[in-house]
Amino acid sequence: MVFCYFCRMKKNEIVLSGIRPTGNLHLGNYFGAVKNFVKMQETNECYFFIADYHSLTTHPHPDNLQGNVRQVLIEYLAAGLDPEKATLYLQSDIPETAELYLFLNMNAYLGELERVTTFKEKARKQPNNVNAGLLTYPTLMAADIIIQKADKVPVGKDQEQNLEMTRTYARRFNNMYGVEFFPIPTAFNFGEALVKIPGLDGSGKMGKSEGEANAIFLNDDPKVIRKKVMRAVTDSGPTEMNQEKPDPIQNLFTLLNVVSTPDVVEYFDDQYNKCTIRYGDLKKQLAEDIVAFTAPFTERIKELSADDDYILKVMNMGAEKARANAQKTLREVREIIGFRKIY
Repeated sequence: MVFCYFCRMKKNEIVLSGIRPTGNLHLGNYFGAVKNFVKMQETNECYFFIADYHSLTTHPHPDNLQGNVRQVLIEYLAAGLDPEKATLYLQSDIPETAELYLFLNMNAYLGELERVTTFKEKARKQPNNVNAGLLTYPTLMAADIIIQKADKVPVGKDQEQNLEMTRTYARRFNNMYGVEFFPIPTAFNFGEALVKIPGLDGSGKMGKSEGEANAIFLNDDPKVIRKKVMRAVTDSGPTEMNQEKPDPIQNLFTLLNVVSTPDVVEYFDDQYNKCTIRYGDLKKQLAEDIVAFTAPFTERIKELSADDDYILKVMNMGAEKARANAQKTLREVREIIGFRKIY
C-alpha cells in the first residue's frame, strides 16, 4: 500500500527558481526570466532564491559573496519582484537544504553524475577545480526544488538535464520508501512569453560568462551602455533588397524589438530591406532606447541600495517562510527514512 504524504489541495501551483550570485542582472536575465517571474507571482505561489551555496564551487571571497548576494536581491526587487507576493530568500538561510542534499547524495550514483553535460563542461573549463560540489550539483539543485515541494521550475536549455535528474531523485525516494511524498516537478514553459536576448558579440546569448562587453546590465551607466552598443558586431551591410539578416544584425534587431517602439523597429527594418541602412544610426537609436528603458531600474537600484533596513527585512521575511516549509518537509523525510524525531 502506498501512503500519500502529498494528497492535499493547493490553491496555486508552487513555482521555484534560483539564480547564482555571480554578478549584476542583465537584459538577458530580465527578458528571459525575471519579467516572467513578475507575472508569475500574481498567479502562483512563487519561491525565488539566491543560490549562494552553488556559488561556492568557484570559491568566492567572503566579501564578494556577501556583496553579490545583496546586489542580486536588490536588482530582483528593482525589477518588480514583490516580497509580499513571492518568497524571496537566500539558499544559505535554509540549512535544511544541506541535510536533504546529503540524503539525496546517498542515492545518487557516480556514473549518472559524471554523465551530466554541465559537469563535463565545467570540468573541461576548470580542470584544476573539479570539486565534489560540481559533481553533485544536480543533487543540490534537486534538494532546492523538492524541499519546497515545487510543481514547476522555469529552466533554460542548459538546465533541462538537471531538472530531469531532480525528477529521477524525487521518484527514487518515493519508490524506495513506498510513499508518494515528493511531487515530480516539471519545467515551466513560458511559450511565446520566453524571449532569448542575444549578446553584443554577434553570436549566442547575452551572458556574464561571455564578458562584460557582451551584456547590458540593468545598472549600467548611460555612458557605458552607449559605448557597449556602439562596439556591437555588425557587417558591411546588405547587398540585396529584402535579404535575410545575418546573426549579428538580427541580434541588434532583437534588442530593438524589446526596448524600442514599433515605429522605430519598422523604420530600420525598412532601411535594411532597401539596402540604405546606416548601422551607426541604428546603434545610436538602440543605445538611447536602452538607456531610457533601464533608467527606472537604475533609479530603483540606487534607492534600494541605500535602504539597509528594508533589504534585511526582505531577507528575514523570505527566510522565515521558506525555512518553515523546509523544516516541515525535512521532519517528514527523517520520519520516512527512520531517524528519530529531534524537533
